[in-house]
Amino acid sequence: MKNITIGLQHVLAMYAGAVIVPLIVGSSLGLNAEDLAYLVSIDLLMCGVATILQAVSNRFFGIGLPVVLGCTFTAVAPMISIGSSAGITAIYGAIIAAGLFVLVCAPIFGKLVSFFPPVVTGSVVTIIGITLIPVAMDNVAGGAGSEDFGSISNLLLAFGVLLLIIVLQRAFTGFVRSVSILIGLVAGSLVAIFMGKIDISTLADAALFRIPTPFYFGAPTFEVTPILTMILVAIVSLVESTGVYFALSDITNKKIEEKDITKGYRAEGLAILFGGFMNAFPYTTYSQNVGLVQLSGVKSRNVIYIAGAMLIAIGLFPVIGAITTLIPKPVLGGAMIPMFGMVIAYGIKMLSQVDLKEQENLLIIACAVGMGLGVTVAPDLFAKLPEQLQILTDNGIVAGSLTAILLNVFLNVVPQKVKRKQPETTQSIAS
Repeated sequence: MKNITIGLQHVLAMYAGAVIVPLIVGSSLGLNAEDLAYLVSIDLLMCGVATILQAVSNRFFGIGLPVVLGCTFTAVAPMISIGSSAGITAIYGAIIAAGLFVLVCAPIFGKLVSFFPPVVTGSVVTIIGITLIPVAMDNVAGGAGSEDFGSISNLLLAFGVLLLIIVLQRAFTGFVRSVSILIGLVAGSLVAIFMGKIDISTLADAALFRIPTPFYFGAPTFEVTPILTMILVAIVSLVESTGVYFALSDITNKKIEEKDITKGYRAEGLAILFGGFMNAFPYTTYSQNVGLVQLSGVKSRNVIYIAGAMLIAIGLFPVIGAITTLIPKPVLGGAMIPMFGMVIAYGIKMLSQVDLKEQENLLIIACAVGMGLGVTVAPDLFAKLPEQLQILTDNGIVAGSLTAILLNVFLNVVPQKVKRKQPETTQSIAS
């Protein structure tokens, strides 16, 4: 019974994060209530599958630690951008390609990590967070194009949810704090019922039980820019996951080696790949569940298997997903502000590991964030360039990320290699 209770806590701790990604992406792409309910359900189901894939440990995949996987927030803005410009099938083509990339590159990813130090990954995460804020603000006002956009009732509802989340974060610790977003969403939705902002009649059409359907939204399409974008998202997620691996290794007193990390990467690659086939999302390790392992003191993987099974069971009942889709956009917007702001804050935290006394690092951050934000607010900036080059410049996240990677190589990696060679050259001349 204890394991079941702790497993349920793991589900509750990650539930809001797992649910809000399909809600944001689906609503931003204009999906109807039925499709949105399916998107939520299949996401929860695949979260369970991904979690079990990572928790097991065999010769080929699985870190073998009490890890919980969920859809990554870093993919939200890229998926909305891809879906808006190339269609929803291009999202899943890009996810499948990114999953294959991670699977193939898992053994050699350690050699690529030098190209993604904190100055690069921190800049990328910061750019992603910045591009998410306009989505949050649109929802706070009631959703772009809504008749009551910016109404007083929408603003009061959104900022009421935000205030409640802040109070919960300040007044409580442990489990209540970890589910503050979920509490805010539930409380905001209850208030919205009395304000007449929720129509429960849509639940009548929701299926009680449904077997998942591969390629529910159609056959995937593969386009270069979306694929590049999603590969960058996957790489950032792997870098973040590595930190979670080592944190759990320390908590559970289980030493992990390079082969274990490689198996962890493969499990994430499989999860991303399956997500693409099932029209779900890219997955990554959830750091909020690491705190639960520490707080509960329960380090057994059996708890994680139970949590994974619970998520799969919930995902098989679309009516549960349909209930989630009733959450009004102002309520979502109020919850998005701290969540998306935390993406920016986490990017800044990653950048705090960087030696900011070095002018090179400051220049990398300045140019990467400036380029990413610039392309985001002025998407036609490079419209007259050759089409082949626009692949790398028509998306703010790709443009900013490539700027960070290339500048890091030019300003940090190459000079360091030159410095290391100079003593050898001097020594050979002296001899």
